[in-house]
Amino acid sequence: MSDSTAPTDDVWTVQRILQWTTDFLRQKGVESPRLEAELLLAHARNCQRIRLYTDFESHLKDNERARMRDFVKRRARREPLAYITGQKEFYGRDFTVGSGVLVPRPETETLVDVCLEKISIHRATLVCEVGFGSGCIAVTLAKQRPSLRVSATDVSSHALKYAAGNVTNHGVQHKVTLCEGDCYNPLPAEQAGRFDGIVSNPPYIRAAELALLSPEVTIHEPQIALVSGEDGLLLVRRLITEALGWLTEEGWMALEVDPAQCEMVAGLFTETGFATTAIHKDLSGNDRIVSAERSSGK
Repeated sequence: MSDSTAPTDDVWTVQRILQWTTDFLRQKGVESPRLEAELLLAHARNCQRIRLYTDFESHLKDNERARMRDFVKRRARREPLAYITGQKEFYGRDFTVGSGVLVPRPETETLVDVCLEKISIHRATLVCEVGFGSGCIAVTLAKQRPSLRVSATDVSSHALKYAAGNVTNHGVQHKVTLCEGDCYNPLPAEQAGRFDGIVSNPPYIRAAELALLSPEVTIHEPQIALVSGEDGLLLVRRLITEALGWLTEEGWMALEVDPAQCEMVAGLFTETGFATTAIHKDLSGNDRIVSAERSSGK
């Protein structure tokens, strides 16, 4: 490390560098410095995290030190940990991520849960995802439901690169079709009125709110996947109003939004002609997911 408080050459043990990195990241405002120090060092040493504790007194090799030095500098600049390690766990699976793609969040696992409750285990089902990002939602749904097919869209070529890799890595390329383009535009015309469900974790941050968020979000993550107009609902309105043309008569839709937006989004569903709506809480107990169904008899 270039910092004057970094360990000297003779004390670069696993234990010492973990302690130093923890203190350094804490000073830089990183929320979970010890956990992240362990994850960075495990990545630098190309080992499992638990291995660090059996190697406490081991000295780092030169290449491990160089890698760790680079990782810590990047994290101190508040680059997301997932971009540095190139991986983020979602629903018990690892997904490749990097610059230009939204890092999967734990809250979005609740969105997947809501969808899984609506997707038959046995019946062939067709679902559309708008804004596939890393592909974590589409891949997870396809892995959890054998008879499901997903057509997913995203306007970002960066996202397409990562999502395509994740689709292949998880072996669902025969079940998930990725289309680059805006909203529903890239979907084949013959799929209109055929989707059993539509799912999206769209941008929903208000433009004036972005500057108040952490540097990981404001500096590094793609704003196109985060911000949607003055009230954060610019794309949500479009998604809802255009959905009926793509859904079956008994189709459903599920959206992840800000807790403060849930009631308004539920109202948008009702105004558009959906028969029923529901608001679902995430694992932190916050309103997070709004779902709606076209038919009240489903």
